[in-house]
Amino acid sequence: MANENHGSPAEEASLMSHSPGTSNQNQPSSPKPMRLVQDLPDELVQAGWEKCWSKRENRPYYFNRFTNQSLWEMPVLGQHDVISDPLGLNAAPMPLEGGMLDTSVESRERRRRFSEDVPLSGNSVKKPKADIPGNPAAQPVPSSPSIPGTSVLKAWCVSPEDKQQAALLRPTEVYWDLDIQTNAVIKQRAPSEVLSPHPEVELLRSQLILKLRQHYRELCQQREGIDPPRESFNRWMLERKVVDKGTDPLLPSDCEPVVSPSMFREIMNDIPIRLSRIKFREEAKRLLFKYAEAAKRLIESRSASPDSRKVVKWNVEDTFSWLRRDHSASKEDYMDRLEHLRKQCGPHVSAAAKDSVEGICSKIYYISLEYVKRIREKHLAILKENNISAEIEAPEVQDRLVYCYPVRLAIPSPPLPSVEMHMENNVACVRYKGEMVKVSRNYFSKLWLLYRYSCIDDSAFEKFLPRVWCLLRRYQMMFGVGLYEGTGLQGALPVHVFEALHKLFGVSFECFASPLNCYFKQYCSAFLDTDGYFGSRGPCLDFFPISGSFEANPPFCEELMDAMVSHFEKLLENSSEPLSFIVFIPEWRDPPTPALTRMEQSKFKRHQLILPAFDHEYRSGSQHVCKKEEMYYKAVHNTAVLFLQNSAGFAKWEPTPERLQELVAAYKHSGRTLSSSSSSSSSSSSSSSSTADKERELGREQSSSREANPN
Repeated sequence: MANENHGSPAEEASLMSHSPGTSNQNQPSSPKPMRLVQDLPDELVQAGWEKCWSKRENRPYYFNRFTNQSLWEMPVLGQHDVISDPLGLNAAPMPLEGGMLDTSVESRERRRRFSEDVPLSGNSVKKPKADIPGNPAAQPVPSSPSIPGTSVLKAWCVSPEDKQQAALLRPTEVYWDLDIQTNAVIKQRAPSEVLSPHPEVELLRSQLILKLRQHYRELCQQREGIDPPRESFNRWMLERKVVDKGTDPLLPSDCEPVVSPSMFREIMNDIPIRLSRIKFREEAKRLLFKYAEAAKRLIESRSASPDSRKVVKWNVEDTFSWLRRDHSASKEDYMDRLEHLRKQCGPHVSAAAKDSVEGICSKIYYISLEYVKRIREKHLAILKENNISAEIEAPEVQDRLVYCYPVRLAIPSPPLPSVEMHMENNVACVRYKGEMVKVSRNYFSKLWLLYRYSCIDDSAFEKFLPRVWCLLRRYQMMFGVGLYEGTGLQGALPVHVFEALHKLFGVSFECFASPLNCYFKQYCSAFLDTDGYFGSRGPCLDFFPISGSFEANPPFCEELMDAMVSHFEKLLENSSEPLSFIVFIPEWRDPPTPALTRMEQSKFKRHQLILPAFDHEYRSGSQHVCKKEEMYYKAVHNTAVLFLQNSAGFAKWEPTPERLQELVAAYKHSGRTLSSSSSSSSSSSSSSSSTADKERELGREQSSSREANPN
């Protein structure tokens, strides 16, 4: 719970202390909050509790600086952890005055009657049956405002100068709802042994990834004479992490097989040249000539069989002869001729290029393996400098059920270097050693709130800015550096759709999100080391819920989507508690994706919707930095919405016709219209062309891995 009145300025002051020009000497002094004499037991003080005075209620209360929990009454020793067990599923029984536990029959009946009297809402979750002690009695807590940012300003210092500095934490546009609590229940899990992020390590990783991208480009150009397929490197990282058992969160280092099916397929699709969409007759004629010329050049320069050389050369010469004598051919004639040439020459060209393309894929993998070793050595050296051991004993984990909580890291974080921050036109610029990453003011505020809710090892916010820099740098490297690159892989559903999913089907969790594009504060993401401090539950394929209602909108990588289906079906098969997954994937039919085919044939499929192309929208994957009018873009493919539910989940969140109709109606609210309603007509007309360009780029991103037919 956000604390409204405890008045602890340490974390906010430390946040601004990293900014240039805000040293301690230059900051205006601000009145200290009123704190009472700490007469708490040592156990409570060590657990983070302190006694404060509420100016609003004119009475004392107790605040936990580790969990941000506020209570009117003195906390009870052994009280449950509100982060790992927010509703007290596994809390110890309440002690009586004599120190005895209240285990009487009357007490159990009283608790049972209370829970039975509470009506179940559409968003409630039935607790899985387990041998769990009774919950402690609920205690009144100070109310907190529902609008993000208001409590932050009250907690901040009260001087006018400090309020101006704290204004960056008050969002003006909100595309999320962090007040929704989770209904996802999991088994308690041990902290992860992944090393915590460090700016020095992340800087080295980003430099090596840029070098690896450059190696990939040079190999494609030198060996095959083509530019690397757009987004193929990003999809390569996604596909590799499905099978990777290595230690690095981004670069693959322990994969089998070595040759990536995704990268191999995409490069082969562009050999001998990339076939793009054709609109005009002259484009079709030029493309046919280039394809014939490239096929002839490739077959002559590779070790192909005599029969292959003969077939390709004969078809190429026949095409050249047809082009010379037929000057009245239409666009359709050229496209038919190109399709015929591809069918005749394609298999022979692919066979000749196969070994070379496999060499590119394996070369990139082995370079990545060497880079991972360098990154690991750098990270271990930093830990050694700070006397932190990377080898720890695995803690014992109780076999109990809890509501899902953010990933915890077992290895302590070393001291982090100073990171600078300044504002430029409502954009927060975070800089480390000259490398700057940017995030809009609204999303900087979102990261601050997520960190406040989720982080338990940095109550003073001393490590907030370094961790923000690491997070933004990580996603910047994952996206790529091209125009609109990576944004299609990180697209999100519109806000109205999330609201409908929560209202109608109790959805409170995203299976594929990030701290930047999440709607709920509970979600799975690609990187547990950087994202865990901001609420991530870790990668989806490593997340094993027992009950709950989930939304899944995976990146459009075929191998990842197929692994997702296997994971969901296994979870649904093993759980008897209410479990539901609402999956959004592109309806690719030519050829159909294995993931879509498997879900359509799954015994857990309860319903399926098809959203027509260009009739629905996504939120941009670059929403944390893009302009307001670029927040939404039209989907260039049909989207299939599939409801995968076990029997208990179907009984609780059945996709009835009424609910489905309301869900489809939520798509009718255009986010683009809402986001651009405040802009003038002149500015909207100038931005429409850039938005259309972006949609075309995103369409090429999403379809580049599948399009072999230019028609």
